[in-house]
Amino acid sequence: MQAATPETIEPTWTKEEAEIKAAVDNLLIAAGNYDLEALESVIFENTNLGISSLNDGGWSNSVITIDEYFEDVKNRKPLPYCEIINDYDILVSESQMAFVRGDAIVHRFGIPQTREINHFTLLKENGIWKLLNISFTVNPITEEKKKFDLKIFARSYAQAWCSKRPEFVASYFSKDGSLQVNNGAPAQGTEEITEVAKGFMDAFPDMIVTMDSIVPIANKTRFHWTLTGTNTGPGGTGNKVKISGFEEWTLNENQFIMESKGNFDEEDYNKQLEGL
Repeated sequence: MQAATPETIEPTWTKEEAEIKAAVDNLLIAAGNYDLEALESVIFENTNLGISSLNDGGWSNSVITIDEYFEDVKNRKPLPYCEIINDYDILVSESQMAFVRGDAIVHRFGIPQTREINHFTLLKENGIWKLLNISFTVNPITEEKKKFDLKIFARSYAQAWCSKRPEFVASYFSKDGSLQVNNGAPAQGTEEITEVAKGFMDAFPDMIVTMDSIVPIANKTRFHWTLTGTNTGPGGTGNKVKISGFEEWTLNENQFIMESKGNFDEEDYNKQLEGL
């Protein structure tokens, strides 16, 4: 969802390794969004999940099928998360099988929650890398390290806009927060903000929102974004749209969005919608 920060040196990936990394990254975004349709597209039907968690100095293990995971998600109200792998090891066998180790931190609303060492087995099927096995260890993070990170918060917020779950977008706002789009009336509170997000998600079923930058301005923050999508929702024109803009945030003391004022070129947006 976000390019590496300037101080991060990206390794040089071969074309094949880059494809494998992209498959894993897409899996983690889909998992963080609890997007079951997207998950199904990058895994095999018989994929298993192996989990080993450290609690109170002891390890507990569990193994579940991907179907069991899907059922669990359907029966609860999850909160979004953003999992970022900081260190990849990729081993490719005969351009057909790949083994990936990823050292990751799981964040919720910009605050680190756990460190996970992920291991993935991928197979290539019809030229596409898909996940056969997912195993990971879960290590708790000490309270003193659970510091709010504005860039991670913004990256996670962009990911939520891609989730097909409009309530995930609203979860980044305080309960009495507001979201204004250009000169429109502000959406006030969780339900109204959810409806605004739902309107965009319905209009652009394939919508991707990326974070371009975060710019602090006095006591506010400007979140610059780019939206790409195809207007194939109800009554849509079928045209592709790519538009950039920004939201100017005021965060509350708990680091949730209290007020967001969104800005983008509405004339350009409407021209793209109509294919002009």
